[in-house]
Amino acid sequence: MTYSEMAALALENGFDKAKVVNTADILFDFSFVKYCAENLCGNYGANYTCPPDCGTPEIMREKILSHKKALVLQSRWDIADFSDFTPIKAAKAHHNDVSLKMADIFRKCGHNGFVVGASNCTLCTPCRITLGEKCAHPDTAYCCMSAYCIHVKDLAEKCGMDYDFVPGKLSLFGMYVFD
Repeated sequence: MTYSEMAALALENGFDKAKVVNTADILFDFSFVKYCAENLCGNYGANYTCPPDCGTPEIMREKILSHKKALVLQSRWDIADFSDFTPIKAAKAHHNDVSLKMADIFRKCGHNGFVVGASNCTLCTPCRITLGEKCAHPDTAYCCMSAYCIHVKDLAEKCGMDYDFVPGKLSLFGMYVFD
């Protein structure tokens, strides 16, 4: 499967934009981890795929850079009320579910890699960390862009994707990182 075929598959599966980039061109900003530590989402220390349990910013960057390419994915959603988290949660779940399904296809075509989600992993609810158990899905659990300290605005601009806030429109970003 060529890079253009991968991007086309993403568009066929509902993503608004998709572009393959070199991982070396991804900007990381380790200062972003402080936003995770504020724990506004409630997952800091409560999800294996979130800080501090997912790894240091340096480890996370190296995980991305250990692969050569990333298929950057953007989905856009009409959200009437940003204080209503139900449609936002549903949008994130759909974005991540489709990403995981495409990852299976990419792996079968020889593009081994992993998903970077639009939010924290929700394969188990609650995350097994809260039960004192090991991760039930170590091969498919995914971290979000924030956990990797990826400068999403910079990446979106490099990919020609809309990043800026528009009332009533939610933009979500994720990636499939691969060789």
